Amino acid sequence: MKIGEEASAAIAGASDLAALDVVRTALLGRKAGQVTELLKILPQLPPDDRREAGAVVNALKTAVGEKLDERNAELSKAAPAAASDADLTMPGRARWLGAKHPITLVIEEIEEIFRDLGFTIAVGPEAETEWYNFTSLNFPADHPAMDMHDTLYLSEGVLLRTHTSPVQMRTMQSHKPPIRVLSPGNVYRRDFFDASHAPMFAQIEGLCVDEGISFVDLKAVLTHFANRFFGKTKTRFRPSFFPFTEPSAEMDVECVICGGSGCASCKGTGWMEILGSGMVHPRVLKAAGIDDEKYTGWAFGMGPARIAKLRYNIPDIRILYDSDVRFLEQVAR
Repeated sequence: MKIGEEASAAIAGASDLAALDVVRTALLGRKAGQVTELLKILPQLPPDDRREAGAVVNALKTAVGEKLDERNAELSKAAPAAASDADLTMPGRARWLGAKHPITLVIEEIEEIFRDLGFTIAVGPEAETEWYNFTSLNFPADHPAMDMHDTLYLSEGVLLRTHTSPVQMRTMQSHKPPIRVLSPGNVYRRDFFDASHAPMFAQIEGLCVDEGISFVDLKAVLTHFANRFFGKTKTRFRPSFFPFTEPSAEMDVECVICGGSGCASCKGTGWMEILGSGMVHPRVLKAAGIDDEKYTGWAFGMGPARIAKLRYNIPDIRILYDSDVRFLEQVAR
């Protein structure tokens, strides 16, 4: 058949695998292949001629397929030889395999600093009871944080912890003073996800309980932490209020972006808040079964995401939760 000769010539003339694919489609393609079109004509032939013609066309299809496979094998063997001019000594394209998240890096660095000060790591459940999360920590029954618009309740009296302070209470119940613990973990609040808030975020709290502990010790330890983490920097403590500490204070560090001169990040103040702290309230010590006449203690809490914003000069906290590989690759180490 003439079509068979033309097919053989086209197959032999294919110079590479791409050209051979074009020939294969032209001959055996489902929609407009030359051999395929012959198969479509068979049902229109008289019954007596259909069998003979069908045998011829099927034989042609088989022969064309075999020649295509043979030519494909020939071109495949020749392909590596054609690429032998490539410089195999050139380095391959680098692929970023991933690294620790910026918040994880901050948490690990904070843990290392406090380990050097004699603190151990303590963890606890993320689903807590109202007693551990609020009542034992001197929250009054009508405190707004206990309302459903602030706290995520799982059932009656059971909730997703709003801070890691319950870990401190559990530690005081199970260990006698002296106590020095750091409690990192995720906490949950019914917040909108915006530039500075998230409904789920990491938190780190610290607790120290012993005889003769004073606010001076608290300031000294936290100032040491700030100088270790941010480099030599200025710090200040501002009066504040927390139900579980008295007296209480917010701690600020000199803005790491403008050096204290005032910028948009620090709202022109030259300072950035990094944590809340205070002396453990005697009622909290009593709730834990610790003699508040003999022992005193202090505690603090900070958000690693906020500190990561300072460390990496990130304008929007949501960037830390986007899992954007381009951003993570820039800050990874």
